[in-house]
Amino acid sequence: MSNVAALLFGLRSRVSRGQYLAWGFALAAAKFAIDTGIVYAFTKKTWSPLGYVLPSVILRNESLGSVPGFMHVLLAVAAMPFLWIGVTMSVRRAADAGASPWLGVAFLVPVFNYVTIAVLAMLPTKRDAKWEPARMTPYRAPGADTAGPPSGVDLPSGVRAALLGLAACIALGLAMLGLSVYGLGTYGVALFFATPFTMGAVSALIYNAAYQRSIWHTLGLALLGTVLTGSCVLLFAIEGVLCLAMAFPIAAALSIVGALLAWVISSSARTGAARNTGAMLMLLPAFAVGEAKLNEPTLRHVTTSIEIDAPPERVWPNVIGFSELPAPPKWIYRLGVAYPMRATIHGTGVGAVRHCEFSTGPFVEPITVWDEPHRLAFDVTSQPPSMTEWSPYESVKAPHLEGYMVSKGGEFRLVPLPGGRTRLEGTTHYTLAIYPEIYWVTYGELLLHGIHTRVLEHIKSLSEK
Repeated sequence: MSNVAALLFGLRSRVSRGQYLAWGFALAAAKFAIDTGIVYAFTKKTWSPLGYVLPSVILRNESLGSVPGFMHVLLAVAAMPFLWIGVTMSVRRAADAGASPWLGVAFLVPVFNYVTIAVLAMLPTKRDAKWEPARMTPYRAPGADTAGPPSGVDLPSGVRAALLGLAACIALGLAMLGLSVYGLGTYGVALFFATPFTMGAVSALIYNAAYQRSIWHTLGLALLGTVLTGSCVLLFAIEGVLCLAMAFPIAAALSIVGALLAWVISSSARTGAARNTGAMLMLLPAFAVGEAKLNEPTLRHVTTSIEIDAPPERVWPNVIGFSELPAPPKWIYRLGVAYPMRATIHGTGVGAVRHCEFSTGPFVEPITVWDEPHRLAFDVTSQPPSMTEWSPYESVKAPHLEGYMVSKGGEFRLVPLPGGRTRLEGTTHYTLAIYPEIYWVTYGELLLHGIHTRVLEHIKSLSEK
């Protein structure tokens, strides 16, 4: 391996402050040129280097207009070598400065990566930095000049194995995200179940390839790989914090299970384990392709009810249209989940059009049943995004925000109760094209119940005045 290649891609060559800064600026300029070329090829537009400090803001800059998802896949693929160089040079820069090499892994964490770069650029070289037992120190011939720092940093073999395991784990996760979401247009079991399981298994097999290491270190590495993959997704503004938080429990659990199984297998059959790893990596994309062709979302129904101290005749006018709701008090809406603000209606009877305004835009709801004052039913012909993703960046336009959780229609039923009271029931009919449904429907229905409750309580307040 040439000196430059060893410096950029290897795991042993020292990285001084000067090299870290010089190559950092050079690689940033190269990445900017590559990304600008990709963007120009798709949009015939360019972006300013002044905003490139936060590349994901630029990646989603609305001035680019509508662009194919494949452009974002190319940008992510082009970023992979730069991520590897950045994290491995940061690890070796930390080792060169006498700090823990794990400090360099913070290069992958959004926002903190800039702090990490600044710290590593300032720390001086520590001449006697050592990270390997003496028996594993590279051999030096008798009489060789030992003045000055050695040319390499002796990262522990465990650190090297862990870095390779993390790299494979992150690369696999991002590759499957690109294939599933941008290539096949699916958020499925292959992405949320099979991928994290395989990520954990692959990281564990690589980490334990030379000899059996601690099970706790193995499981910790798998969990760290899952967290850092999510950090990369956040860094590229592919997803926001809230959706990553919802996906994390299942991804973390499955990656740990995959790592545990791989640790057990590697303790008894290393050759077979390698073959099994190759088989898993080949089957994973095939599973994703097959799932994309077979999945069909199920029509689901969510109903929430409330009792109102007023007769149906007084409640009805507040059902077909209601005034401005107060600002939402619950923290979940502060994170960007869409919430209802007001409703208006144009016309009366079947064929009238109701507009329910949400924080992200209007639902357009043509009336299909007008049974005053007992039942109002409607279809949904247009709807806004389900949320505004919360992110360190200005704008995140995750593909799942439109077309994956789809409202098909809804209805209000007003049931008269004794004493001039009314039970008001609100129902939403929807499909959820994010799998496995058994996991994601829990979040979806929790949010829908929250939206229903907010509207029903407002109608109750207006009707009881």
